[in-house]
Amino acid sequence: MEKRKTIRDEATKKQILNHLSRVAGQIQGIKRMVEEDAYCIDLLSELSASEKSLESLSMKILENHLYNCVTNSLKEGKSEMIPEVIELIRKYKK
Repeated sequence: MEKRKTIRDEATKKQILNHLSRVAGQIQGIKRMVEEDAYCIDLLSELSASEKSLESLSMKILENHLYNCVTNSLKEGKSEMIPEVIELIRKYKK
C-alpha cells in the first residue's frame, strides 16, 4: 500500500509543531509532578488540560484535512476519502 502524505504550508506546519511542543511541555510537567508526589487533584487538572490541548490540535488537523485534502479530492472527482472521514468521525464520537 502506498504511503500517503499531506503537504502542509510552512505556517500550518509551524502552528502544529508549536502546539505539539506545548503539549510535550505539559506532559513533562505532569511527569515532574508525579516525581514530586503532587496531589492527585492537581495531577488530574493538568491531565485534563493536556487532553483538551490535544483535542484542540486534533480538531485543527481535521479541519485542515476537510478544507484541503478532502476538498481537493472531490474537485478531482475522487470520493474515496468520504468513507475514511466518516470512519474517523465515528472513532471520535466514541
